Amino acid sequence: MSSALKRELAALADRYALPDGAAGRFRAVLDALERDPHAPTPVREPHAALRVHLADSLAGLELDELRGADGIADIGAGAGFPGLALAIALPGTQVTLVESNARKSAFITATADAAGLANVDVVAERAEEWEAGIGGSTIVTARALAPLGVLAEYAAPLLRDGGALVAWKGRRDADEERIAPLAAEQLGLVLEEVRSVRPFEGADHRHLHVLRKVGPTPSRFPRRAGMATKRPLGAGNQPPSDRARR
Repeated sequence: MSSALKRELAALADRYALPDGAAGRFRAVLDALERDPHAPTPVREPHAALRVHLADSLAGLELDELRGADGIADIGAGAGFPGLALAIALPGTQVTLVESNARKSAFITATADAAGLANVDVVAERAEEWEAGIGGSTIVTARALAPLGVLAEYAAPLLRDGGALVAWKGRRDADEERIAPLAAEQLGLVLEEVRSVRPFEGADHRHLHVLRKVGPTPSRFPRRAGMATKRPLGAGNQPPSDRARR
């Protein structure tokens, strides 16, 4: 490991007051990304991956509710972020990474094992089809996955009462933020906060969107796989006759 990379990892650990051993586990994650030519992300070089994946994921720790979560479900986890980074930062929190793509979920599992993460589970299912997860999470996370209204539909059935969806987003989009509260209202959620964050030098237009579960989610959710994107809530094209498989 280069001295520059060591310094960056140490600075990241200091910035978020992370537990002893966090820097070493981060290094294991960076090694896995660098070694595997089939890692499911184009950002594999360690210095770039530290910023784009690890630092960006850890920006979620600026939210007190995420630091205090006893159960996190990271949906559409991709290469494992933010879930792997949060599992390292919060060793007392159970983190479940939900990723339906078999190659991606296998990579996440191998990387979690390499980093020695005992608080990680990997579920190779779509969020809409993960019945075992319904009502089980204090926090649901999603990073660069889908529009906010769609994310709200994925997350709402998985959340406990009072829990929250935390969505990592880039530049704010007025249309997306107009639709999201309309979708959230149908799901027992409210858009509570949009937090601007700067996870690393040069990172502009990064935001955390927090949607809180304030009421029950109707039993017709989750709808069957694909419906959240095909007929998004709040967009004016949701027929009342559409019912979920549940």
